[in-house]
Amino acid sequence: MSTINKPNKFLPTTLEEMHDRGWYELDVVLITGDAYIDSPFMGIAVVGRILEDMGLRVGIIGQPDVNSDVDVKRMGEPKLFWGVSGGSIDSMVSNYTATKRFRSTDDYTPGGKNDKRPDRATLVYTNLIRRYFKGTVPIVLGGIEASLRRLTHYDYWSDKLRKPILFDTKADYMVYGMGEQAIIDLGNTLKAGGDPRTIRGLCYISKEAPTQENFLEIPSHQECLDDKEKYIDLFKSFYDNNDPIYSKGLYQEVDGRYLVQNPPSRHMEEEEMDKIASYPYQRDAHPYNAKDGKVKCLETIKFSIMTHHGCWGECNFCAIAAHQGRTIRTRSEENILKEVKHFTTLKDFKGIISDVGGPTANMYGYECVKKEKLGTCIENKRCVDAHRLCKTMKVDHSRNIQLLKDIRAIPGIKKAFVASGVRYDLITADKKHGYEYLKEMVDHHISGQMKVAPEHTNDEVLHHMGKPGKQTLIDFKAMYDRLNKESGKKQFLTYYLIAAHPGCEEKHMHELKQFTTHELKMNPEQAQVFTPTPGTYSAVMYYTELDPFTKKKIFVEKDQRRKEKQKEIVVAKKSFGGKKVSSSSGMQG
Repeated sequence: MSTINKPNKFLPTTLEEMHDRGWYELDVVLITGDAYIDSPFMGIAVVGRILEDMGLRVGIIGQPDVNSDVDVKRMGEPKLFWGVSGGSIDSMVSNYTATKRFRSTDDYTPGGKNDKRPDRATLVYTNLIRRYFKGTVPIVLGGIEASLRRLTHYDYWSDKLRKPILFDTKADYMVYGMGEQAIIDLGNTLKAGGDPRTIRGLCYISKEAPTQENFLEIPSHQECLDDKEKYIDLFKSFYDNNDPIYSKGLYQEVDGRYLVQNPPSRHMEEEEMDKIASYPYQRDAHPYNAKDGKVKCLETIKFSIMTHHGCWGECNFCAIAAHQGRTIRTRSEENILKEVKHFTTLKDFKGIISDVGGPTANMYGYECVKKEKLGTCIENKRCVDAHRLCKTMKVDHSRNIQLLKDIRAIPGIKKAFVASGVRYDLITADKKHGYEYLKEMVDHHISGQMKVAPEHTNDEVLHHMGKPGKQTLIDFKAMYDRLNKESGKKQFLTYYLIAAHPGCEEKHMHELKQFTTHELKMNPEQAQVFTPTPGTYSAVMYYTELDPFTKKKIFVEKDQRRKEKQKEIVVAKKSFGGKKVSSSSGMQG
């Protein structure tokens, strides 16, 4: 039964709020590197609401002071377990740029100043608990920082391979991936006094290797340190065993003990996703945190709609496939529309929905039938690569189109933006509905510009990125320009571009600059330097300087000044027929 319209409160974050509920002890205390924002876009809030729905007493501490016991002790020790998350973003990515400069701002911190999220937040918060609660109940890690560091992983900021995060933190368990079912199973098991080590989607440390047939041994931590090709083998096993239908459990020897990764937890069904989306989120920062200033991320997520989880695009520099999975799980149209109608009842809603989407907005509403039955393909076979879309993946935007039409037809909705990433290659591949989908976007769901992410245009670099070829971008731009002309609108395309990705040399950036100048008729204002993040094939390339699919040597730029130079090449001002154009939208339209 939906709870979207039911009034409720924030989960408690102080002793007074506990007492208001008649609670004098909590079952679970959750700690996060973000301010406590009660939103379906915040993993810690989702976990808290799931546990609350199970009847457990849950409290949340956002961004605790790590130099004292004031915050970590303020609600006491929980009865069942501590849950620790570094936050919505890996703390090292949040705190440092691609060239390792400290970021002065943090969109998830009240007031915006980056002074409350420690480096390696998951490790710091676990140590904080151990410091003040000796012999405490289990500490359970979760969130993207822990999930993507669950095995031996390359850490860009220390430029070395680090041990699985459970060994560094000495926590008891880790829930990896999205974790909805795993956290339910964990809560029920600990409540009943059982052993969590059989739960799918869970990692733990063991003195002995598993003996079950559905477990696969992967290279040890020491083997990875000694041989970069062994690290590639480890990562391939990590990447290929994220599908709940066929994946095996993994185990890795680390200093005489074993990191055990149980097989992945099952994906949520549509009805379950609807239920989780319908919890009584307050869609705001908790007053305890909000008193310190505005939280910038709320400008984006407060009135946004998450339509689905997962992405099968498999960009090599992106960790979504390893964390959320490569199978799309959708909410029902009925549930999404109910959420939109709920927005219109809220006093501070101005009729603008910031985003209707997911990891990739235009993957809503369709999936490969074969994948749904048998799981994602392995042996390097992808749904989409630089040259083609798999024939069994039938792209169909029709359900998405109707959803967008239904949303904007609701009284009180002035505009529903689609700000999530859109795969333009899927639009051009959908011969039945791609043009109609883009027309819906152009006419109703963007304002002035549409952002797309070609990242590069050189075929060799695109191959290493796992991105489609440049001809697809040319075809898409022609379609976009035609639709804007038909609609009488002057809207532009802006482009996400990456410099210094493995395989990219300065000559490739000059080639990219020539393409943007002569084919796109624009000067990019922004490009980002590649950051090797845990859980991605691109980070493996960066560390090993090998193509992980062929194990052949590739060029990798590691000098920070030359990385910046690659970026400067593509953002340099260029003249068009004697007229200097600096806008990222250039002369399109």
